[in-house]
Amino acid sequence: MTKTAYNVQDVIDKTPMGAKRWSVVALCFVIALLDGFDTQSIAFIGPAIADDFGLQATDMTWVITASTIGMCAGAMTLGTFGDRIGRKKTILLALILFGVFSLAGAFAQTLEQIVVLRFLIGLGMGGATPALLALTAEFSPKARRGTFMTLVLLGLPGGALLGGLVAAAWLPVMGWRGIFLVGGVLPLALLLVCAKLLPESPVFLATRRNPVAQAQARRIMEAMFGQPVDPEAELITEDKKSDRTSVAALFSARYRVVTIAVFATYLLNWIAWYLLLLWMPTALKALGLAGSQAAMGTVTVNGAFILFAIPLSIILPRVNARKLLLAMFGAGILIALGLGLAGSNFALVFVLIGLAGFGIGGQQLALNYLIANAYPTQLRATATGWGIGIGRLGSIVGSALGGLILGGLGVSGYFMALAVPLILAAVATLLVRTPAASAAVENTSEAPFETEAAR
Repeated sequence: MTKTAYNVQDVIDKTPMGAKRWSVVALCFVIALLDGFDTQSIAFIGPAIADDFGLQATDMTWVITASTIGMCAGAMTLGTFGDRIGRKKTILLALILFGVFSLAGAFAQTLEQIVVLRFLIGLGMGGATPALLALTAEFSPKARRGTFMTLVLLGLPGGALLGGLVAAAWLPVMGWRGIFLVGGVLPLALLLVCAKLLPESPVFLATRRNPVAQAQARRIMEAMFGQPVDPEAELITEDKKSDRTSVAALFSARYRVVTIAVFATYLLNWIAWYLLLLWMPTALKALGLAGSQAAMGTVTVNGAFILFAIPLSIILPRVNARKLLLAMFGAGILIALGLGLAGSNFALVFVLIGLAGFGIGGQQLALNYLIANAYPTQLRATATGWGIGIGRLGSIVGSALGGLILGGLGVSGYFMALAVPLILAAVATLLVRTPAASAAVENTSEAPFETEAAR
């Protein structure tokens, strides 16, 4: 007797969002907020740590870079756990990692201890994001999946913004150790909430062949939709992994130049963005601002990034992403030069920092659409995943260069140096052509975040 097939993903795609599914997206967004807070916390408290240990800006390079390296390692190791042990377990493990080690950071006695702890915190942060994206995608209907993915991703700059506000208000009172404590207590508190309320992905469970996972998937589907699932039904779902193609195809004769140019654009843009994000508070303090006031620079740039992301997400599917990127890089170059010439005119400095949320950070969204236009459907997931991976390498380079540039060129030279990777990124963007555009059969307005989440 043939069992009745119950397509878990098909039911999720065709059923309106209910309160319980909204709660999953909301929890993922809150976790991303904490992730963003921890990612940027070292930029907020770095100058205070330097003062406490009697260090110069160049001495902080490894402290600031350690978490970025940890994030890359976490994404490549812990990030793969989501496909092995489940999305929920991976998220809980990530919360434990960056909660416990952030608490430990409050009691660090040497610079070397802080470097090691920042690396371990980064492992948790890097491992959390892929699982958050996958869980959000698998609880979202297909028609709105890209919107929910974007919402969760905006939790990262949102957390950085909130962290800047916390640092500005509490750093003078609590000190840098107090900020570490906050960064540890909050994820551990959220760990308890998620352990109780966050469900596992029924799509993930449906791919497991053991009776326990199948029964768990049935219970989750019944709780989400309020309808019983036939215990004899066979749970099925689409296996999108079979549609992926090899990385070698990206470097075939047809796509080689495009691939090199796209990867170079990712690398160079992330160098500029992390060079700005992680070293800006130190640069502003060197200009004469107090540590709490310098943290407001991060609040400004991340707040502006979020504000710019809303109209960008609306217009990107309707415009030529390559031309928009060139305009954004042009704006970023002018902003970098303006910051270098602004000196201690802090009103102008903060206006330009806000504009940097568009001219330096906004490319984070537009680059995914560049790939959507440059490759056919069967290569987009591979190209997007590798582009983001190359970008992570750029974040390491950017975070490592800041101290050297500040120490060698001063604050003005540091801000002007931001223009260098932006100029090179614009040149790389000029080399991007769209040989695959005519071959693409899908609407390129489909949110490219979905392809990343499927990874």
